[in-house]
Amino acid sequence: MINKALMAASTKPIILTILQRGEDYGYNIIQRVKEMSGGTLEWSDGTLYPVLQRLEKENLISSQWVVSEEGRHRKYYKITPSGRTALQTEMAQWRSMVQALNLIWKPMPEME
Repeated sequence: MINKALMAASTKPIILTILQRGEDYGYNIIQRVKEMSGGTLEWSDGTLYPVLQRLEKENLISSQWVVSEEGRHRKYYKITPSGRTALQTEMAQWRSMVQALNLIWKPMPEME
């Protein structure tokens, strides 16, 4: 299981990545995270919706209510130009972090 702090730090780039591929609604974003992570990441509504609200306040995403063919009201989220820029920054930072960790861990002596 992934620690809560690491999970929280990764929500922004994950959501922005999903929305860069096209607009989507909350439940489907949760399902896509699970699917795309091979089941490693399982988010709840309580994980997703506060982050969506924060990203919208930061103008990184926008939303609109849409009525589906079945008559359900769904709030669809879409990445903004500012969100695309933020995603590029996030991706660069995460790549640097992964690279640094790989360097630190690479020649790991065998544990006794």
